Amino acid sequence: MEVIKTRDAVGMVIGHDLTEIVPGEFKGVAFKKGHVVRQEDVDHLLRIGKEHLYVMNLKEGEVHEDDAATLLGKMICGPGVHFTPPSEGKINLVASETGLLKINRDLQDEVNDLGDICLATIHGNRSIDEKGLIGGCRVIPLTVPQQKLSEVTVILENQEPLIQVKPYQPKRAAIIVTGSEVFKGRLEDKFGPVVAEKLAKYDVELIHRQIVPDETQCIRQAVEDAKTAGANLIVVTGGMSVDPDDKTPGAIKQTGAEMVAYGTPVLPGAMLLLAYLDGIPVFGLPGCVMFAHTTAFDILLPRVMADETITRRDISRLGHGGQCLKCDTCFFPDCHFGKC
Repeated sequence: MEVIKTRDAVGMVIGHDLTEIVPGEFKGVAFKKGHVVRQEDVDHLLRIGKEHLYVMNLKEGEVHEDDAATLLGKMICGPGVHFTPPSEGKINLVASETGLLKINRDLQDEVNDLGDICLATIHGNRSIDEKGLIGGCRVIPLTVPQQKLSEVTVILENQEPLIQVKPYQPKRAAIIVTGSEVFKGRLEDKFGPVVAEKLAKYDVELIHRQIVPDETQCIRQAVEDAKTAGANLIVVTGGMSVDPDDKTPGAIKQTGAEMVAYGTPVLPGAMLLLAYLDGIPVFGLPGCVMFAHTTAFDILLPRVMADETITRRDISRLGHGGQCLKCDTCFFPDCHFGKC
């Protein structure tokens, strides 16, 4: 700390909070510790009786917390993410568009391991709305060595963005409802409308809808017809259990689709199937999707909508956090469900 005339303090860092008192109107902090004095601040400081200030001299190689936070924001934020102006060494990380939030957890851990930097976020691999809060980044001390910021640069160089929002891509979907009881009119189709409602949240265009009996050849043909019709997302409902009449998994496999998984470590949604038919994602949905508010389908659908290719490992990792608590009021995706 050193004492300096206020008029000579422009560009310097105030070393402690400065209080202002306006009788009957205001009493509080006018300038916070760490504030960098601007030319327009001088008259204000003089009005509150500050002819001299205790200021901090930044040594060579030291960066003020606000400047450091700004530099970190530029390094951390990838496409679809922006940061707010710094305040007391902190920035907020905010989604610039609606889409799939991706966070590289390994890189985040490495940055936090450096010390002096706090990078806190929500979980990734979930939907986020435009202007949604992703997290915050704060510099802990009032100043941070430039070397620390250089270490962050080394961690992040030649890597995918630490945080990004992938926009959802236009999809043309087909819904194929299986079930001889529905095909023959004995029961009304309640499954198709549920799926259509879920797809509508992503502005999916529904171009093909068909009801077929529990016959392998009929289901297979329906899937192939959906592909021919131009669908780039195919959802087959029902027939996913181990009963003799449940033919959906076998029918999808017979189309030549590459099976990623039949069965997920997620409850509800353990019997879900995911495959790719010439690059087109094909879901086989168990009955729980019709009754439960949130299932494995709701976890995987945003990633498919962002054109991510789901692997077996991606699905295996869902087991940690894969138990839905079936809360009276569902707050998904703002909960643990489906978060690795």
